[in-house]
Amino acid sequence: MLVKLSLSSMKKMMKDYLVLLIGLVISISIFYMFQTLALNSDFTKGNSVIKSIQIVFNVGAFLLAMITIFYIFFANSFLLSLRRKELGMYMVLGAKKGKISQILFWETLMMGIVSLVIGTIVGIGLSSGIGNLLMNLLEISADGYYPFYLPSVWMTWGFFLVLFLLTSIINAVRLARATELDLIRAEQQNDNVKAKGIGTVLVAIIGLVLVAVGYYSLIEIKMLQVLGFFVGAFATTIGTYLLFISLLPVLVQALKRNRKLNDRNLNAFTLAQLRFRVNNLTKILGTVAMLIALGVGAMAGGLAFQKNVDLFANAGYVYDITLHDPVEADQEALKKMTVLEQNTYRYKVNEDAMYYLKDDLLAHPPLISTNTLQQYDPDKEPKRITEPLPANLYGMNDETDEKTGQKLEQLPEEWYQAISQGFTISYDMYDGKPVRIVDQATFASLKGNEHSVFIAKVDDFLKYKQDIKAMNQRQKERIKPVSEDNEVYLSTKYGTYESVYAFTSGTMFMGFFLGVAFLAMMASCLMFKILSGASRDRDRYSMLRKIGVRKSLLVGSIYKELLFVFLFPALMGLTHVLVGMQMFSVILLDPYVNIWVPTVIFVAIYALYYLITVRLYRGIVLPKDA
Repeated sequence: MLVKLSLSSMKKMMKDYLVLLIGLVISISIFYMFQTLALNSDFTKGNSVIKSIQIVFNVGAFLLAMITIFYIFFANSFLLSLRRKELGMYMVLGAKKGKISQILFWETLMMGIVSLVIGTIVGIGLSSGIGNLLMNLLEISADGYYPFYLPSVWMTWGFFLVLFLLTSIINAVRLARATELDLIRAEQQNDNVKAKGIGTVLVAIIGLVLVAVGYYSLIEIKMLQVLGFFVGAFATTIGTYLLFISLLPVLVQALKRNRKLNDRNLNAFTLAQLRFRVNNLTKILGTVAMLIALGVGAMAGGLAFQKNVDLFANAGYVYDITLHDPVEADQEALKKMTVLEQNTYRYKVNEDAMYYLKDDLLAHPPLISTNTLQQYDPDKEPKRITEPLPANLYGMNDETDEKTGQKLEQLPEEWYQAISQGFTISYDMYDGKPVRIVDQATFASLKGNEHSVFIAKVDDFLKYKQDIKAMNQRQKERIKPVSEDNEVYLSTKYGTYESVYAFTSGTMFMGFFLGVAFLAMMASCLMFKILSGASRDRDRYSMLRKIGVRKSLLVGSIYKELLFVFLFPALMGLTHVLVGMQMFSVILLDPYVNIWVPTVIFVAIYALYYLITVRLYRGIVLPKDA
């Protein structure tokens, strides 16, 4: 009997459950995909590139889990509010409260299991498609990568089953505490209109000040560093809630007092509806605004990271190619390139140090970058070293010659930058030996093996990316790693490009899917909140229909009323995004690149949920026979 009642109820509320199911499936499938990319150990063992971005997907899974917890508890609370009258009637007719609680418990758990099954299947499909797309972007082998990965399944099912059990228990407890009268009369409770006064003004001022402080902290993030991030996030969040609580009801009241606007069509009724509605929506609208900021910000940040890869590499390196003891394959590859500048510098290595020949350095002074990540100008030309190199023996740091006891003079700053950043491609190459500059006579007297470092600047780095990658790989193979578990990393332009590209590609994927999940769940929460109060509006619309108001006018009133509710948090959330992207200016050269893409995606998702909400709301307050 309990199962029949439960299935009958779920069938009747299929539209509401379907909205919840879509949000849950999106969350579960993306969570599973993140876990698959992060936990696939056989795959990550052989891919240092994927190892470097595992943390990106772990962070994404954590953030998604936090938002999902809020979403599931809120959505199930909404479904309980829609069932209160029905469950109260069961009790009045003699059903025991314990049995009714069991119905609610099993309904919630069944919905969770169904969403887990569908979400896991969709997640496997996402992991297959997105995983292979990511491998192609990173130009790495997909050997060892399995879209269906059992540890990811256990992690996903374990996390979400615990959540569904908790929400089922909480709903059952809430139902057990409510009386039959409370449940039956739940729809008859009226919205409260908050009185204005000095308290409202004070809260509004505090909210404005906090948002202003938060914006300032994010804009000046370069100066404030970590403090700016925490102050910006905290102040903006609290300020947003205070502004919605204080100013939104005042704004609606101001629109209501505008006689020209209020007296047009059904605006008097629409604004009166809004006046009652917004007082109970202020907190959820503040939450929606912050979730919009998180969702669009996650997508914008991910895209910005990916689009700034070239700028990262160009800011740190002038020369596109750096080779120690180039081989014949390197020379053949160079013949296919348009080389703008190339230089070769000789050095020797013995048990004490690396010794560069001063005459080579002075004959062909290298270029050094004049850009930084914080202040990058693509049109800014690199600088040719003009500092002299005296005849004395020079060291890279405060060193003393072990044989003579003489303190070595410091290498001039520009030469230090060129050799440490331009020539030294791996600390492990010569076991971290110190670098020194010597004259021709000293160089000739040294007994160490002679080597050469070759640097070149080409017309287009990305044009020859595959050839330069092969050069980089040949250099790696000649360097012995510290241990078998560690792979050699080369601090060349391509090495930096490859590692940054891997990280930013992972960040782009994580940000995009995290943003979609945030936006879908955020819009669902707003929809649930609006629909939970729709039953109290049914009598008002019915009365207007009885006195002769055309249905088309009532439908238009619904569209305008809900548009205002959806519009206000959207504007606030997008403003937060535009200002908040400044926090990435510390590590990104252009944080606003292609920001229109996530904005368009947000508008599409938000508009879809707005239209669905209008349709469901109309079905409640304006039945087909109305």
